[in-house]
Amino acid sequence: MTVSHGDPYVNGGVEATESSTLPLDDGDIYVCQDGPRDAPALLLIHGSASSTRSWNPMVPLLTGSHRVIRVDLLGHGRSAKPADRSYALPDQARRAAVALDRFGVEHAVVVGHSSGGVVATALAEQRPGLVTALALINTGPSLDAFITPQSAAIDPSQWPPTDEQIRRFASTGFSRAGYRIPPELLDDVRGMTHHTLTTTMQATRSYLEQQALPDRLTALGKPLLVIFGEEDRRWRSSSAADYRAVPGAKVELLPGLGHSPILEDPPRTATPLLTFTAIHAVRAD
Repeated sequence: MTVSHGDPYVNGGVEATESSTLPLDDGDIYVCQDGPRDAPALLLIHGSASSTRSWNPMVPLLTGSHRVIRVDLLGHGRSAKPADRSYALPDQARRAAVALDRFGVEHAVVVGHSSGGVVATALAEQRPGLVTALALINTGPSLDAFITPQSAAIDPSQWPPTDEQIRRFASTGFSRAGYRIPPELLDDVRGMTHHTLTTTMQATRSYLEQQALPDRLTALGKPLLVIFGEEDRRWRSSSAADYRAVPGAKVELLPGLGHSPILEDPPRTATPLLTFTAIHAVRAD
């Protein structure tokens, strides 16, 4: 494990407590953590074509009461981008679990944004003893909820894409056209390969084709919070109601926000999340 302290890449210029590169058999993954080590662990998982940096605005709101751990999934951010390794959701979940194991985390609330919520679900299926509760932020419950956007596919022959191509590709990730996408998120897309971009997105689709998330989550029996920006332009926000089929699930709709409330309004997103974790998080021994 390679460890660096105070890496300004991690937290929007605010130094992270610790960042690490974890060598795995199928590709190194980048992990960072902030907050007190004896506080309850909170694992944050980013969505497709993103990275740990998508959580930058949220982290300062969470570290007062949590040990916040973030991971760049394989193919994203500072993690390796091999062309000959699996990007299937169960494999991404397994790597995230390895990161928690190596940090000595025995219990964590796992939070996923967008397709990161699908990875979070896969992690809870694999390691139910590790995951105490789940929070999904603008994670579509099934493919039926997907809103097909106007074509913004990026031609592999034009890789890496231009800023304009990336903005067009990412535009539906926010509540309104013209939203200023943070430049570091453009860098996250540009830093991927065309293979990792398309393969990771297809992996999410394949996982949802096998079984809808509410069915998977009902079988798990874990406490569940669903946060959904009502102006989501990728997934029908009304589909958040599908999660009410999960016994005890709490669903919070955020008016005026789109697919990325963690960036559009971090305080409003953090409020229900912190209320939820105050009940379900487990402090380290």
